[in-house]
Amino acid sequence: MPDTPRPDATTAPTTRVGSTYRVQIRPGFDLDATAGLTDYLADLGVTHLYSAPLLTATPGSAHGYDVVDPRSVNPELGGEAGRQRLLRALRAAGLGLVVDIVPNHVGVAQPAANPAWWDVLRRGRESAYATWFDIDWNRGRLLLPVLADSPDALDDLKVVDGELRYHEHRFPIADGTGAGSPREVHDRQHYELVNWRRGDAELTYRRFFAVSDLAGLRVEDPEVFAATHAEILRWADAGELDGIRVDHPDGLRDPAGYLARLRAAAPEAWLLVEKILEYGEELPDWPVDGTTGYDALAAAGGLFVDPDAEGDFTALDTRLTGHATSWQNLTHDTKWEAATRLLAAELNRLAALVPELEPAATRQALAELAACFPVYRGYPPEGARHLAAARAEAGRRRPDLADTLDAVTARLRDPEHELGARFPQFTGAVMAKGVEDTAYYRWSRFVALNEVGGSPAHFGVPPAEFHRFAASRQVRWPASMTTLSTHDTKRGEDVRARLAVLSELPDRWADQVSDWMSRAPLPDPAFAHLLWQTAVGAWPIERERLHAYVEKAAREASVSTSWTDPDLAFERELHALVDRMYDDPHLHGEITAFADAITPAGWSNSLGQKLVQLAMPGVPDTYQGTELWENSLVDPDNRRPVDFAVRRELLARLDGGRRPGVAADGAAKLLVVSRTLRLRRDHPELFTGYRPVPAHGPAGSHAVAFDRGGAIAVAARLPLGLARAGGWRDTTLSLSVHRVTDLFTGRVYSGSELLMDDLLGIYPVALLAPTDAVEAAA
Repeated sequence: MPDTPRPDATTAPTTRVGSTYRVQIRPGFDLDATAGLTDYLADLGVTHLYSAPLLTATPGSAHGYDVVDPRSVNPELGGEAGRQRLLRALRAAGLGLVVDIVPNHVGVAQPAANPAWWDVLRRGRESAYATWFDIDWNRGRLLLPVLADSPDALDDLKVVDGELRYHEHRFPIADGTGAGSPREVHDRQHYELVNWRRGDAELTYRRFFAVSDLAGLRVEDPEVFAATHAEILRWADAGELDGIRVDHPDGLRDPAGYLARLRAAAPEAWLLVEKILEYGEELPDWPVDGTTGYDALAAAGGLFVDPDAEGDFTALDTRLTGHATSWQNLTHDTKWEAATRLLAAELNRLAALVPELEPAATRQALAELAACFPVYRGYPPEGARHLAAARAEAGRRRPDLADTLDAVTARLRDPEHELGARFPQFTGAVMAKGVEDTAYYRWSRFVALNEVGGSPAHFGVPPAEFHRFAASRQVRWPASMTTLSTHDTKRGEDVRARLAVLSELPDRWADQVSDWMSRAPLPDPAFAHLLWQTAVGAWPIERERLHAYVEKAAREASVSTSWTDPDLAFERELHALVDRMYDDPHLHGEITAFADAITPAGWSNSLGQKLVQLAMPGVPDTYQGTELWENSLVDPDNRRPVDFAVRRELLARLDGGRRPGVAADGAAKLLVVSRTLRLRRDHPELFTGYRPVPAHGPAGSHAVAFDRGGAIAVAARLPLGLARAGGWRDTTLSLSVHRVTDLFTGRVYSGSELLMDDLLGIYPVALLAPTDAVEAAA
């Protein structure tokens, strides 16, 4: 990012949010349970609770992103009364509130739960809500892909209590159409129930990615915006929320226009977008405070991966899988599959917008452009550059489509053409489904890098690159969020930190995984390599959690099995391999021994990346439970209940004077989190700048340190290499402050040169602050 202020910086006010703690509020952990955390969160040092969506969602929803009624608080969470009780608890603890909103789509899995959708099904185009949804009415009845894959599925239809019923599914009946057999009634409706397999190719409404149960909203319509945001904006007007996190802005027709409207409606709010930036991509100059932090996750985590191991891991994966492919080619192919299979309905709708062109060639050209598009979607003015790059690459891969590519690209460049407005929504979905949800499960070279917002093709982040990133961020997006774990990450932060250790042991890992794969083979060697890495990264992990993970991951990869056509024989082999990890005493012992051997270095990496994330420019978020070691995998695993009682007890012991070792209880991580957050809360003036702090000496490359304007963060990196080289030896850290205190050990240091051996002798991290400031706070 360039070191220049944003042109519209004045439209996004400096945030009052110091740090956040993300809680997955859900029916099993509702608003009242969350209110019970407020004293703990205040003690931890955060300034704001950051909640999952609170509006009424599909009954039983475990996540809240399938809102069905944006006019009210979810009654399963405690409703408006529960929200008010939470607000009172937050205010009593001196905390604020940041809420997650979902403007792109609503849940339609249970039509009766969604008043607007129910009315559209009942009245069709005449519904007052017909303009809420992005429906292609020109294609006839609204298709609902809910029927079983059977030619006589409609025989199971029933008319009950004035509704059309299909097993557990309920649908409205239009006025005057209720006579006759269930099939005859069905044939008179504004909707048509069809085989669930027809959804990907024939759906007549825009949806979220390939999820037919989530229907896209037309929030570009001011009336739809007003209706769907009235409740959230009422909270903002009443001073009952401090920040808004916008889910999936790439799905919107006009993200920039939407965010301008939202900023105007909530001018004082801290406004974040869940915008996933590709490597080197910059956030557009929107009137927001920044992103939800995936860019920071990639930068902070990459510091602890050894770039020198890239060649070794490439050679290993090629040998194990029997083939070599580039990340670029793999993602092209997975994006092509997403565009032409999962999102075929959306592709067909795009092609229909240029009827003057030959349909089959147009579909091929649009799919190729989407597969070659280098980012999620283009935005002016950079969008023209990305489109040009996609056109050049598409032409290289498909010279036979040159004329159609030119014709399609010309229309995409026309801001007045409907194709140009819709295509960006398509490329975002293609990237998400093709890369996040497919390629990340096929690319097995080094899975610590297979993370949302990351780039598996870029093996590690050297300190100099990190410092450039952080310094630019301080200038351009100082209030953007930083994070290491979210409800969408593929592996938790501590799993990735332990896997980073493998980059320092390429030969040992190659020998070990080769032996395991030969003794316990799987017919899909790429997935086997991914599985073994995940297992040692999360070990010890409960058997049922690993079973659930491997089934989801293998189906996402869509190589040996899939969601639509599960290969039960392969899945039996997969589950048998997992069981063998636990039931074979020799194999179980080897996995445990290997995981134990890399765990101390993994802990060092965990503490290092956590300090970097919490102290670097931006507003740090702590995902629920990650203040201790946390070995979560992909959702729903990362939404498991958190034992807050253990965390309360450990924090109380730390505050009572305990200085923990770096051990299995995770208290050392809680020390780092609480002391860093408290310093940021109590002394924000120490976090107003950014300057790299150099380490001099033989092990200088193993240190990453920066001065935030008074607070200095120091972390060790590549700990095994550091140990092999003989430790820090005479490496020193140069300081401009004469007398500082380490917040983690309480030790006071004087002078402008500190020996790294002294500074990091107890913990692999240090947080230094001017001693007078620390004493004043005490």
